[in-house]
Amino acid sequence: MSKENKQMEKIISLCKQRGFIYPGSEIYGGLANSWDYGPLGVELKNNIKQLWWQYFVRSRDDMAGIDAALIMNPKVWEASGHVSNFNDPLVECKKCHERFRADHLEKNECPSCGGEFTESKQFNMMFRTHLGPVGNDENIVYLRPETAQAMFVDFKNVLQTSRQKPPFGIAQIGKAFRNEITPGNFIFRTREFEQMEIEYFIPVPLDDKDWQKHFDNWLKQMHDWIAFVGIDTKKIHELDVPKDELAHYSKKTIDLEFDFPFGKDELYGLAYRTDFDLRNHEKYSGQNTKYRDQQTNEEYWPHVIEPTFGVDRTLLAVLCSAYREEDDRIVLKLDPKVAPYKAAVFPLMRNKLELVEKARKIYDNLRKNYMIAWDDRGNVGKRYYSQDQIGTPMCITVDFDSLEDNTVTIRDRDTMKQERVKIDELHCHLERQIIG
Repeated sequence: MSKENKQMEKIISLCKQRGFIYPGSEIYGGLANSWDYGPLGVELKNNIKQLWWQYFVRSRDDMAGIDAALIMNPKVWEASGHVSNFNDPLVECKKCHERFRADHLEKNECPSCGGEFTESKQFNMMFRTHLGPVGNDENIVYLRPETAQAMFVDFKNVLQTSRQKPPFGIAQIGKAFRNEITPGNFIFRTREFEQMEIEYFIPVPLDDKDWQKHFDNWLKQMHDWIAFVGIDTKKIHELDVPKDELAHYSKKTIDLEFDFPFGKDELYGLAYRTDFDLRNHEKYSGQNTKYRDQQTNEEYWPHVIEPTFGVDRTLLAVLCSAYREEDDRIVLKLDPKVAPYKAAVFPLMRNKLELVEKARKIYDNLRKNYMIAWDDRGNVGKRYYSQDQIGTPMCITVDFDSLEDNTVTIRDRDTMKQERVKIDELHCHLERQIIG
């Protein structure tokens, strides 16, 4: 096994042992590439989503948010082109009957058994289901394969209720579903995943420079976000997607790729969708989806710049960037902003009531504002290393001196240095550490 694959296996093992991510339906033998987020994983995931919402929505005056239904009228997916174009090339091994995406294969032979493949055929990746008690062709619906379309369908409603005007964006965080032929690499490619997406509407460009300036601005903001959330910027690469590989709606797409342990692959995407979506939804729905300029009375379909962020891939890139093996310890050097626990509180000895009471009072006070861990297992050294493995930025120990001078020992996760801090200054100390 290569060094990179070993690292991936170690990260997966750590995630299960420490409560970040578990195999889905494990007691029943699991379900292929299904994963559940445990107590620490859901905190890390929620922190990423909340930071993203604050960063791209709440802190800007040109953004509005929505939370749309997972199941939409099936005509939405006809208008968007997903029914006819959302396909991947599928091949099947004639020997073991395992199926693969043809464009992901390096050789024309089955990687599992060396068998010969069938001819490639197109496979639509949308999940089909039925609305109502009778399953027939008349009530077929789809689990959404992306969050974007609701932002186009709700475009006029958002305009009327938010009083925005181009350029402005609509943002959404939510689940999407794709019946991937070959999911894998832990949570990197799954059939159920979560997206953080923005559709940024701009006036009809006068020339290529007009839309390109918005595109370049969003590309910079995506790079800034990557650094902000704690992803290793040295492992980021830009791929200008060739024209013959662009999605059916895109005039230009840049993929931001990350050096995962299993190889370089897509982390985020930035696409220029022109006016494809609003124009098609007007055609299929018969409803006016144009924006009317109040000054000129001109109507037009705004063009769209689309930054797309995968929640699960963000989380995986954050974990891969943070994972370290240093001497005799494993440590997740998570940015304090995303770390599940902001601090851990220890009594030096669990059998000394006065220490436990003092530590519990500090713990109860701090957790009113922060996610704080309580740990009184074993000796302090083992507690430190346990907290290092889950990325807790600092550990607060209450000892006998604390009873006399109202100070505690704070140990830093990354440097392992210790300092004495007054108890009534702990809130300010944590705030400085988290904000940076």
